[in-house]
Amino acid sequence: MNTAKDNILARLRSAGAVPVHSESYSSSSWGEMYQVEKNEMVDHFRQALTENHAQVSVIELSELQETLQKLCQDKGWRRAVTGNAGAYLETIRQGLFAIEVTALEQPFERWKSELFHDVDVGITHAAAGIADTGALVLKSGSAEPRTLSLVPPCHVAVLRQSDLFASLSQVMVQQQWSEEMPTNLLLISGPSKTADIQRTLAYGAHGPAELVVIILSDQ
Repeated sequence: MNTAKDNILARLRSAGAVPVHSESYSSSSWGEMYQVEKNEMVDHFRQALTENHAQVSVIELSELQETLQKLCQDKGWRRAVTGNAGAYLETIRQGLFAIEVTALEQPFERWKSELFHDVDVGITHAAAGIADTGALVLKSGSAEPRTLSLVPPCHVAVLRQSDLFASLSQVMVQQQWSEEMPTNLLLISGPSKTADIQRTLAYGAHGPAELVVIILSDQ
């Protein structure tokens, strides 16, 4: 007796579909199509994220500490969580000197309740930015677990302008993912949002209600 699975597979085999080989497929993103300059990428990236309700700032590295201090004051943060590594970790912590800062080093189970209920903001480094779609690429791991960007009500991502690319394929090539494929990636294009059956849009139901992206223009 044929099972439902057997019937489905039989129909697929008899469909006569022709496989598409990789060499016959090509695509061009906005940036690749028009050969845009880096500054144009920044503008396009910033616009796409802003339209998705993210807050984007383009600053120099020397302004990072002051920018974070102002964010703490403006948003009333009292407790932040960071990873335990990253190019700008010390500058980030200096910018947060007025509030309590915790490095997410201990096992998640030991302080899950605190993370969900007491932390105001999670701060991460972004591995890359995709100008075409306005998306951040985060490589999560033990140094910066994905909970930093998925749990607190606000997520702040710090991105070097030199790590902004036209498309995901450019990121893969330029950062040589073929040599060391990331095991866990997050693509983030705005704060968490969802809609109910009446199409009422709500932010923060399943993750951060706010996304703040800081682009370091001289890096």
